[in-house]
Amino acid sequence: MNGISGVPMIHPVILCGGSGTRLWPLSRKAFPKQFIPLVGDKSLLTLTLARARAVAGPGAVLTCVSADDHRFLVSDAAAACGEASVQQILEPAARNTAAAIALAALAAPAPDAVLLICPADHHIPDTAAFVASVQGALGAADAGALVTFGIVPTFPSTAYGYIEQGAPAAEGGFGVQRFVEKPPQDRALAMLSQGRFFWNAGIFLARADAWLAALQGHAPDILASCRQAMSLARRDGDFLRPDAAVFVACRSDSIDYAVMEKADNVVVFPFLGAWSDVGSWNAVADMVEPSEAGNRSSGDGRRAHHLLSSNTYIHACGGRPVVALGTDNILVIDTPDALLVADRRHAESVKQVVARLESLDAAEALHHRRVARPWGWYDSVDVGSRHQVKRLTVKPGASLSLQMHHHRTEHWVVVSGVAEVVNGDQTMILQENESTFIPMGQRHRLANPGSEPLEIIEVQSGAYLGEDDIVRFEDAYGRMNERGSA
Repeated sequence: MNGISGVPMIHPVILCGGSGTRLWPLSRKAFPKQFIPLVGDKSLLTLTLARARAVAGPGAVLTCVSADDHRFLVSDAAAACGEASVQQILEPAARNTAAAIALAALAAPAPDAVLLICPADHHIPDTAAFVASVQGALGAADAGALVTFGIVPTFPSTAYGYIEQGAPAAEGGFGVQRFVEKPPQDRALAMLSQGRFFWNAGIFLARADAWLAALQGHAPDILASCRQAMSLARRDGDFLRPDAAVFVACRSDSIDYAVMEKADNVVVFPFLGAWSDVGSWNAVADMVEPSEAGNRSSGDGRRAHHLLSSNTYIHACGGRPVVALGTDNILVIDTPDALLVADRRHAESVKQVVARLESLDAAEALHHRRVARPWGWYDSVDVGSRHQVKRLTVKPGASLSLQMHHHRTEHWVVVSGVAEVVNGDQTMILQENESTFIPMGQRHRLANPGSEPLEIIEVQSGAYLGEDDIVRFEDAYGRMNERGSA
């Protein structure tokens, strides 16, 4: 699919899946790392979308393949970087990258559209270098190759897979000799010294029809499931929803195992710029300039304090002072509802912590105290056996669903902004310091008619305070059949 100048147009596809385990407790299953503002006040997804637009230029379609539960987080990230509309393909279940790429190829604007496949959670600070690398590989992709980008390694990493380059390819880049799984330290050092191995970044460039042909040849069952799910898909605004029953039955496999390690038209292009998959707290720490003692901090830096410490990283976002006294080679991650203290040598094992908490049915393994919603967010300030106190922030122009609860009453107090409240058959405007009471079983709705965020304190009281005690009558976000908050 060529642009006006005859140069193939690139259509970026952002893979937004993620389990939220490697950067716990800052990331959770309900709020994975790509949505967290890790680089200043910007999230990795926002930076990835901006980088994708720089590659594609105006007019190209940006597509995100994401989980249904994260669709409004993706929309918020798109809005934050000025993207008015991003096509979202909503996976009914996580089925790894082979299925995600199959869905994107089937939804491509044309068979010859060149798709740039990018994970949502990578950090590539030099956008110009990335754009140049992709443009340099465009000829090979348009000629039918499956292009992968290899990062020129800077140290013998045991956390990344590797690609061994083969002979130079006709359209540029190199053929691929083999893919290598994450190696032990001695093998990684040996590969680094040979000079022909790259880190496997999981970034790809290929035509939609090339992806479909490769999947048909090497993973026909995955392609068949995705094709059937897309044939039964329904569109909901910017959301494209593959059929859930069909897609859930699809086999889960990575694109590397399913296709790239088997296909004979794979070409690797080196990328010389800085890159990180931000796959551990060590990687996050390394993004921060160290002090003379090797100490680093992020989050609320005013609350992070190093005393007689060295090589210690503090991420402070729990709202309290965090002091590292006499520590060395330590990670301290403080959030409002969970604290992680770890030796930096064990940063890759954080997912074991999450698994342990899940086995104990701890809510902190999956959710933050602060929970994002399409209308804004809420923070559970206090919870007891028969009460819960929340702080709600509603975006300008947004509203919660028209709803009722069977098992609880609610008191709303406006802290700042202006609230429009439906309470039974009454509609009222509440100003700062005004309040209302919602009886059990009463239809009600909260909206923000103003131009500034609305903040209220909500006090719930009753025998059952679960988030599934909601009956919706109207909803602006298409959630009439969903269970969950507001």
